[in-house]
Amino acid sequence: MRGSGRSGCLFRILTYNVRRCLGTDGRVEPRRIAEVIASCEPHIVALQELDVGRARTGHVDQADAIAAALGMELHFHPALRVFDELYGDAILTTRPAKLVKAGPLPAPLHQDLEPRGALWISAQLGGRHFEVVNTHLGLRGMERLIQVDALLGPDWIGSALPSSPLMLVGDFNAVPSSRAYRRIAQRLRDAQALASGRPRPTFPSRLPFLRLDHVFVNSCVEVVRVDTIRTREARLASDHLPLLVEFRVVSGGARSAGLLH
Repeated sequence: MRGSGRSGCLFRILTYNVRRCLGTDGRVEPRRIAEVIASCEPHIVALQELDVGRARTGHVDQADAIAAALGMELHFHPALRVFDELYGDAILTTRPAKLVKAGPLPAPLHQDLEPRGALWISAQLGGRHFEVVNTHLGLRGMERLIQVDALLGPDWIGSALPSSPLMLVGDFNAVPSSRAYRRIAQRLRDAQALASGRPRPTFPSRLPFLRLDHVFVNSCVEVVRVDTIRTREARLASDHLPLLVEFRVVSGGARSAGLLH
């Protein structure tokens, strides 16, 4: 798709917490999730809360089923592993991509919390390497701060080349007034804040009023449009709405875009 005005291709990224493909109607349907995604025609999809081979969802590899239905390349990271049952996050792409890193995120000591992780791929977009990190942060404030510090640190995107277009996306379980969100916003820009129009909540899907799902970008990325998918099917497919961002990769980037803006 070509944009008007400035030259350069327009791309779309979708971040979507699919809640193990369990809809608000109680049905587990990976194909319905795939249909919601397909309606947006994204080039990159970041998914959270996928079951792979778990008894509770019929031993289906949800990540592979969705990727196959869409004809997209798949990278999956299990944040949780119990014998052969996996639960975690994925990035799907229509363009060639390589895995940069996948691993766990830290949590406060001596607390029995759900494991959290992140997944980093480098895709070819607009003739450049495009870095995408997908994550799903914890439910507690201090837990999220520790995880955000790790993601912004040298073991994760703090090591990214300054000239690389970069997005940090996912379900952050953090509203814009939270400390975790503000810490990220000191280093990266919220795509919804850059777009025209009022920011869109993503949770809960039937009557959304919280902004928990975010796309953060550096200044090598020009945000063109942001929207949530609020079709009847999307409201049924998961308890989160998908967040769609349309963007350009900026040639040359702004002054040493990196993590600072």
